[in-house]
Amino acid sequence: MWQSSPPGSIYDYIRVASFSIGPDGLIEQWSRRAAGLFGVPAHEALGKDPVEAFMPGELRRDGHRRIGEVLDGKEWTGLVPFRMPGEGALHGLAEIYVMPSETATGERAAVCIVVDVRALRGIETDLAASQAIFGQSPFGFVLFGTDFTVLRANQRFATVFGGRADDHRGRTVHDYLAGTEADRLAATLSRVLTTGEAVTDLQLVGTAPGEPERRHWSMNLYRVHSGSGRPIGIAGIATDVTRRHIAAREAASARRNLALLNEASARIGNSLDLETTARELLDVAVPGFCDLASVDLYQSLLTGEEAPPGSWSSLRQESVGGSAELRRVAFASAVSDAMPDAMSDVMPDAMSDVMPDAMPGSGSGTAIGPGTAIGPGTAIGPGHDPGRGPGRGPGPGAAAGYGPGPGAGHGRGAGHGGDDASLGQPAAGPPSLGAVHRYPFNSPCAIALRTGHIEDVPGDDRGFVQSTFAVPMVAHDTVVGLVQFSRTKGSEPFGERDRALATELAARAAVCIDNARLYRREHERALILQRSLLPPGDPEAAGLDIACRYLPGNTATEVGGDWFDVIELPGHRTALVVGDVMGRGLRAAVAMGELRTAVRTLALLDLEPAEVLSALDEVARGLGTPGGSTSSDGTGGAQWPSRAAHKSREADLSEVYLATCIYAVYDPVTRRCTFANAGHLPPVVVEPGEPALLLDVPPGMPLGVGGEPFEEVEVELKEGALLTLYTDGLVESRDHPLDEGLEALRGALVEPAPLLEDVCDRVLSTLDTRHGEDDIALLMARIQGLPTGAVGDWRLPREPRSVGRARELARGQLLAWDLDDLVDTTELLVSELVTNALRYGEGEIRLRLLRDRTLVCEVWDAGLVQPRRRRAHDTDEGGRGLQLVGLLSAAWGARRTPRGKTVWFELPLPDGRPAAERTVEELLSMF
Repeated sequence: MWQSSPPGSIYDYIRVASFSIGPDGLIEQWSRRAAGLFGVPAHEALGKDPVEAFMPGELRRDGHRRIGEVLDGKEWTGLVPFRMPGEGALHGLAEIYVMPSETATGERAAVCIVVDVRALRGIETDLAASQAIFGQSPFGFVLFGTDFTVLRANQRFATVFGGRADDHRGRTVHDYLAGTEADRLAATLSRVLTTGEAVTDLQLVGTAPGEPERRHWSMNLYRVHSGSGRPIGIAGIATDVTRRHIAAREAASARRNLALLNEASARIGNSLDLETTARELLDVAVPGFCDLASVDLYQSLLTGEEAPPGSWSSLRQESVGGSAELRRVAFASAVSDAMPDAMSDVMPDAMSDVMPDAMPGSGSGTAIGPGTAIGPGTAIGPGHDPGRGPGRGPGPGAAAGYGPGPGAGHGRGAGHGGDDASLGQPAAGPPSLGAVHRYPFNSPCAIALRTGHIEDVPGDDRGFVQSTFAVPMVAHDTVVGLVQFSRTKGSEPFGERDRALATELAARAAVCIDNARLYRREHERALILQRSLLPPGDPEAAGLDIACRYLPGNTATEVGGDWFDVIELPGHRTALVVGDVMGRGLRAAVAMGELRTAVRTLALLDLEPAEVLSALDEVARGLGTPGGSTSSDGTGGAQWPSRAAHKSREADLSEVYLATCIYAVYDPVTRRCTFANAGHLPPVVVEPGEPALLLDVPPGMPLGVGGEPFEEVEVELKEGALLTLYTDGLVESRDHPLDEGLEALRGALVEPAPLLEDVCDRVLSTLDTRHGEDDIALLMARIQGLPTGAVGDWRLPREPRSVGRARELARGQLLAWDLDDLVDTTELLVSELVTNALRYGEGEIRLRLLRDRTLVCEVWDAGLVQPRRRRAHDTDEGGRGLQLVGLLSAAWGARRTPRGKTVWFELPLPDGRPAAERTVEELLSMF
């Protein structure tokens, strides 16, 4: 019976061809496979000499000899190189079987069978590689047939499931896996065979023979095809991933712990209230970490003492033999409302270990759950049935005598109830919320408080509370309180990982509680310091009407470093300063005070605004340097910190002081204002009848950054214009971006009120100034230039008679101002200054008298040498002029100008009382 070879047989992989040679040695028949192997169709191959057509030239002689032998009736088998016809044809190697044959007429011919050797060698290599991979792989290989029975399995697969590899042939998936898993694998095999889509990482669970523990496997399945593309089965690769699953469970546990810590970081410490922070800890811990929890804080910490008794340097026990006084501030529970009845009749005697103090005025219950109240007499002890009413349950560690409270249902609470037990008398159960109590000396809680280490508390006899941790809350080497975590029946007992997590949760809460205590103290001190450094009262300045406001942030934010100042300069000029130290707290307030002092000192040197900010930048960069006021050569003294010291010092970001500042100098004579800006918000100017305008002042870099110069901008302001300087707290908050705040400020200044104080109040009421997120400093100045009649200005030629001319001009101007009492003194001092300008100065001399709240006289020249006051010797004929100026004037000085210098003196205006006579000692001091 004939049976055709199905597609996918061995001939799909081996390249076999046949052809016949006639008696004349030429090709007589040419099969289709020969055409495919040699690439020559039958009509081209028939009638050709195979040796001449396909063999290389150097082998043709031997080829003709072999053909002759075959036609003589000799069989031959061998390897024959061949080439494809045509130029540049490919070369190959064929194994040829030549068999003699006879034609119908009895002539000798030959039949040739040709096999491509390259294909055979490829199959041999593939088989060897497949066998090596299949047999030596560390993974379990299995081949399922189309009927889903095992066709072949490797030794690794047999090692897991027992026996030899051949023993597994014919088995099904139900021989390896339980019913559910086997059905799932069988369905997957059917789907892969039907669709041809591979399946990766199919998770299977089962047991290996002789092993009780469950194992996990990951299986990859793909359909296998024959050479013609016919599906012949499904291949599977199985990997034992049991260890991976164990590691994944541990990683999941670690991730849960990490998520709990992340949640703790986000939720604990959002409030600066101590009891709120304790409740936030329990909100995180219950039920995510435990079923019951409580927090006790030292009473001294809550009453505001400098340090709680838990600091290592002062850790002690009270004379009664227990711990220091603690107050129960928070409790949380996630257990059912009723306690098992079995707990109602037997409770260990250790429950009475807590010793509550009497709290006058206490006794009212504190609700912590629906239908639950805590008050006197609710403690759990012998003879008490905690399961008779709703919302009762044992506190964590209640069986050990230091649980957080007489129990509650699903709820949290904090209160100020108390127990009526007298000091030192054992109570019937754990303290209620708000109760002040102590732990006995040898109790686990007292030991945890003394040592600062977590203590294990055994569960109760009935097993309701399985385990409890008593965890001291340690912050900065100080124990601030105790937190207890408990797990009840039905929950997994605490393990080593839980111990570390409990310690970390308690530590984070302790740091937040201690920070809240320190913040409360620092906030009070910083606010006092900052207010003491701001200008007292309402500032006054020549040619300006000034109003100012300062609003500190709310109690939830630390004190900032905002400040403002109004500084009187020579020549009735005024410096207006507004700044903001970046940062908060006491350090920011101290830095603000140092910068404000430095600004006033630099302003008295009468430097240009840009020079003031450059010097102030050096001061700011030296604030964070230990010993920053010491010179770089180590000799001490009030030296500026050298730039080399700044570059060589490693930057400590915690000590870097940055600040923004705007410094403006206003001259009432010219009504011109010169601005320099160090990263601050631009000033706002409103001129009469015009909209509010943000002045384009180059912002520059903040103080403390260094390396960049500051630019100056000079602006002429109209009479009655309103100049506003402010800090970012006025125009920026979380709910209002900066652009919106600036626009609102401009809108509030459109129609200024007659009284500048009213304008300040309207700005603060119109803008969002109640957010409390930052301090607010506001400085407003209305321009009122000196009238023309209050200024006398003359230019004198550089000649000796100009001294007399200066005296005449000064006398005439003072008489016109009705300042007769100042004529003689002014003439004398003007004569001295003009004489000095003639002798030591250069260029044209300018004399100017200014009258406002005082009389100011200025002598200008082009010389750069500053006058220096010195004590004249007995034999000196001169050198007493400046001493005379200093003695007779209220103040005098010199400042640089763009074209030289100005020497000035100031005299108070007469108030109708006779001037005080100079003493003999004052007069003789000049000689």
